[in-house]
Amino acid sequence: MAVIHTMSIFEQSWARAWSGLGLQPDASLFEALMAAYAQPQRHYHCQQHLEECLAHFGQVRDLAEHPEEVEIALWFHDAVYDVRGASNERQSADWAVHALLCANASRSTQNRVGQLVMATRHDAAPLDIDERLLVDIDLSILGAASERFAEYDRQIRAEYSWVPEPVY
Repeated sequence: MAVIHTMSIFEQSWARAWSGLGLQPDASLFEALMAAYAQPQRHYHCQQHLEECLAHFGQVRDLAEHPEEVEIALWFHDAVYDVRGASNERQSADWAVHALLCANASRSTQNRVGQLVMATRHDAAPLDIDERLLVDIDLSILGAASERFAEYDRQIRAEYSWVPEPVY
């Protein structure tokens, strides 16, 4: 009897994005990112959030100007996540750019992906369609069904458990 292996959304997205760019990432990169999103201090910014982002992107992929770059940026947008850190997005963008450089991506692809990741700082209005799409996907939890939003609220509180309740 043949064993049928169904690819996960993670495997499908990863393969689609890199092959769409005509690039081959470092063999250990997928596992490194999956491990980053599985770190124990993450309660919301974890594999569940990444999976939800990739699923949302799958529904609106045709709206992107550079869909493979948006998809790669989604993979890296919370790759580095320290709840007390002020440079998560910068470190995540740097990791993405380094990974793309190692895969021989063009400088323009490296720059666009880096900028897309930086757009998730949410400190300025997104500049183009790809940034708007990425930011909308990242913040889509804010429009989630009430049960999922309540779960998100608990997850965020757990990530920020070190913040006193009155301050939180």
